[in-house]
Amino acid sequence: MTRMKKRRLAQAVRLGLLLGAPLAVGALTKCLPAARSALSGFADADLGKSTAGELVRQPDYAQDSGADPKKDILSGALIVSEGYGIEAETRQSGTGVKLLSPLEMVSLDPGPKPYPAEDQWSLDGTVLRTTYGEYSGDSFFDLEGGGQVNNKTSLSNETLLSESRCLPNFTITDTDEPQVLIYHTHTTESFEPFVRESYDTSFNYRTTDDTKNIVMVGDAIQAELEACGIGVIHARTIHDYPSYNGSYGRSRETILPILEQYPTIKVALDIHRDAISADGVAYQPFSVQQGKEAAQVMIISGCDDGTLDMPEYMKNFHFACALQQQLESDWQGLTRPILFDYRHYNQDLTTGSLLIEVGSHGNTLEQVQYSGQLIGRSLGELLSAIKEQS
Repeated sequence: MTRMKKRRLAQAVRLGLLLGAPLAVGALTKCLPAARSALSGFADADLGKSTAGELVRQPDYAQDSGADPKKDILSGALIVSEGYGIEAETRQSGTGVKLLSPLEMVSLDPGPKPYPAEDQWSLDGTVLRTTYGEYSGDSFFDLEGGGQVNNKTSLSNETLLSESRCLPNFTITDTDEPQVLIYHTHTTESFEPFVRESYDTSFNYRTTDDTKNIVMVGDAIQAELEACGIGVIHARTIHDYPSYNGSYGRSRETILPILEQYPTIKVALDIHRDAISADGVAYQPFSVQQGKEAAQVMIISGCDDGTLDMPEYMKNFHFACALQQQLESDWQGLTRPILFDYRHYNQDLTTGSLLIEVGSHGNTLEQVQYSGQLIGRSLGELLSAIKEQS
């Protein structure tokens, strides 16, 4: 905890220089004109875009394991307090935490579904590298601070634009207790090993090796948040193997006792990857940030049509818009538009609950790890800016 306190002190000094006077607590829950940093874009692959093909999400595993996801959760067996593969915990202003490349990481226990070895790939599909920009159409509108929202609901764009001016409906505090929860409903989602022209159409891009799946991205987000002095719990529990069906129910069973034990948690992020593909083609959406390729990311914020039991869904949307704008202000072109749609995704559990798609299965391990770092850095800046002042 001593190192975390030192990081908090350094962050406080840096924020004081950058931000001047802190935000008043009373303003945090009120809608204000977007004087926040600019942010940007999204577009779901099921929107009929000719360039993106279809969003493919098919169950990969036929049977439920019957395991109890709550077993040993709070003992620490399924949760880590530090990111995997971190070489250094601290960072200098403007730089990220130094992480091992996923290609250099070797898991001590890759599990029952290891990542393919170099000689096991059957390269019979085409990888199409692309960068998604701004979208046009009636469902899209621009956020005042940058970026876009893809509105798939009956609410008007004008109503949502007004709501997007609201700051998040929570604050964080100076505490050693965790305030962010990272978890993965589809824990085994995986990626391409490196940039190449072809991919393996027979591989479902899922692995239980958490140095090569979406858990590794969560580790990168966690490392950056902790470098900002923000406490994190990262639940690494596998929820989609051997059974894909029922994953959201199992992830809910994992996170409920964590939220109960740690009421200080204000933000719950379900980190996924997308699956943008067409016949024989896997898309690799990327942007270049500081001379390095990063997978483009997409925030999903669920709306309640009266049947989803999410009465505070708009508070999640406020947070989604704040994070989107922070990301685009920091890393222009990193995001695709926020998807605002009638989806639940366990977003009833906090007013800071979001699902974030980091890249697609056509993206590489290093691209998505870098995006995880960028998400963590921007989220750390946003949360520090709304920190409750004593």
